[in-house]
Amino acid sequence: MRTHAKWLAGAAVCAVMALSSTGAVMAQERVYNYASGTWESADNPRVMQRLIKQQRRPDARFNRAEVRIETRERPGTIIVDSRSRYLYLVGANGRATRYGVGVGKEGFGWSGAMSVQRKAEWPSWVPPKEMVARERRKGHILPARMEGGPNNPLGARALYLYRDGRDSLFRIHGTNQPWTIGKRLSSGCIRMMNEDVADLYARVPRGTKVVVIGPEGQGGRGVYRDLG
Repeated sequence: MRTHAKWLAGAAVCAVMALSSTGAVMAQERVYNYASGTWESADNPRVMQRLIKQQRRPDARFNRAEVRIETRERPGTIIVDSRSRYLYLVGANGRATRYGVGVGKEGFGWSGAMSVQRKAEWPSWVPPKEMVARERRKGHILPARMEGGPNNPLGARALYLYRDGRDSLFRIHGTNQPWTIGKRLSSGCIRMMNEDVADLYARVPRGTKVVVIGPEGQGGRGVYRDLG
């Protein structure tokens, strides 16, 4: 998660109201135009398409897709493969929804099984003490707390990951920097495009199992095969 407020004011346009799984925009929704610092109406689908095209988008291979999958994990399980930068929501009958993600930078990757124990829409963000200290050494002063909204690095939705009943401090969350999807830039959290995290958020309940495969394939043996 890139964290200083200055880093968050890009010239790209970010869709900040959740898109439905079909990509349709509900009436009265708005998008935030970072170039002008204003909200713009998304009532007209052509306006939304124009704004989305102005974003610095990730490579097309990280677009959401329905794929065939081979896995022993039950439907409803989330599998994150840090090697390929994909997140899979396992479905029924050998199918899964595949999303592009950004993962932890070198030294911040991890693996293991956790569960979603908390969910939040437009979450606020409190940087961990370790991050505050690390960024201070670089000359960056982080806010003690940032309320949810278009400038918040957690984006439109957040799924909070717990292990053995304790908050791991890792999240699956949105981002206002969609061009980082497919890259290793975060401090260990799994970031998604806002429209994708909104889709995932609506489909998974608290208690959902999350299996994370490490950047060098740690914990990945026999977890799944993407059959395309």
